[in-house]
Amino acid sequence: MTSFDPIDRKILKLVEADASLPVDAVSEQAGLSRNACWRRIKRLEAEGVIKARVALLDPAKLNLGLTVFIAVRTTRHDAAWLDAFKSAVRNIPEITGVYRLSGETDYLLRAVVPDMPAYDALYQRLIAKVALSDVSSSFVMEEIKDTHALPLDYV
Repeated sequence: MTSFDPIDRKILKLVEADASLPVDAVSEQAGLSRNACWRRIKRLEAEGVIKARVALLDPAKLNLGLTVFIAVRTTRHDAAWLDAFKSAVRNIPEITGVYRLSGETDYLLRAVVPDMPAYDALYQRLIAKVALSDVSSSFVMEEIKDTHALPLDYV
């Protein structure tokens, strides 16, 4: 694991909060010269700490106002089924997160869709592509916290 000094953490917090910040602004707020800051950012990218720079879009403004968490159970755990499952979920754009879990639920999927009919269409596409033994969906009524910012106090 790479070690990070307080300046690295400051740079990471700044870039994580706003990836569009120019290097000049990051360097000023981090207390570094422009070149030193640029080198640190490039090192963090090369080490894979900064994986990508993205824009976060507002789903409601894009007619994607319904977030669904889909709990999936399966009786199959062989490589062929897993390959089919991975292919299916990766090729359904409405599915924005997939997690393999411990416990009774095997996988938890997060999806965003415009409405219930769109969710039903997604569900029908999913079960047509891969055999599932149990699917249970929960619909988000209120988003209280949703962040991609990682807690950097541990690095």
